[in-house]
Amino acid sequence: MFSGSIPALATPFRDGSFAEDQFRALVDWQIDQGSSALVPCGTTGESSTLSNAEHHRVIEICVEQAAGRVPVIAGCGSNDTTNAMLHLNFSKKCGASAGLVVAPYYNRPNQEGIIAHFEALTDNVDLPLVLYNVPARTVTDMMPDTVAALSKLPNVVAIKDASGDLDRVTAHRLNCADDFVLLSGVDELSLAFSAAGGVGCISVTANVAPKLCAEFQAACAAGDYAKARELNDVLYPLHKALFSDASPGPIKYAMSKVLEDFPTDLRLPMTPPSEASRNAVDAALKGAGLI
Repeated sequence: MFSGSIPALATPFRDGSFAEDQFRALVDWQIDQGSSALVPCGTTGESSTLSNAEHHRVIEICVEQAAGRVPVIAGCGSNDTTNAMLHLNFSKKCGASAGLVVAPYYNRPNQEGIIAHFEALTDNVDLPLVLYNVPARTVTDMMPDTVAALSKLPNVVAIKDASGDLDRVTAHRLNCADDFVLLSGVDELSLAFSAAGGVGCISVTANVAPKLCAEFQAACAAGDYAKARELNDVLYPLHKALFSDASPGPIKYAMSKVLEDFPTDLRLPMTPPSEASRNAVDAALKGAGLI
């Protein structure tokens, strides 16, 4: 259902408010550069510091600006099942193609609680769901048996796996529903993830290098791993530099270097990247031919 290079879009802020014009321009640029779908209000989009009204406005603008040219997978995760349901229902009404739903954070449910969370969502919302497993942020980890069980639920169509455990790609491929889509959530692991059976990446790096990321994913899909390795070698320093300080600070800095008038503003508790991080980003952008 989903494949290729899918940016987890940064949310531009200016003077404390959502910068709608810059976001619309970002959506158009991403589509023009070859991104195959868009994810507003994910981790990179600073969803945890958006009010519900802002969260919904970002999704609405993304769907409106994309205008059916590519699917929109709306970030709808919450540690509160009822609030996740609210986000999903809104996304359904405004025309999103799917909802990206993270494992509940902070509450730290056990595996039974994770399953109950997603069962409640699928029972009450008729929208395809993409699971999002990122235990480095949530602490809660969707174990492979849990993912296999969730893949059988109505409307659960894919996973963004940011566990960093490449063994899971094979486990998911062998044990999940036949049409279950495997998407990487870690840019620097995407080459190995693809070789093991993945079909794309929900990417941070694609915010600033969408064409290169799309070409890399296309090479993987074609089985041209020689070309994919060449592109990965170009992208790898950028993947690493973009996490040389707390994300999304480095990616917003990088985008301001590549996109005219893209603001670097962050919401507390996030702060601007360090000088060392900025230097690493500059070097990686130059190495990739982006500046």
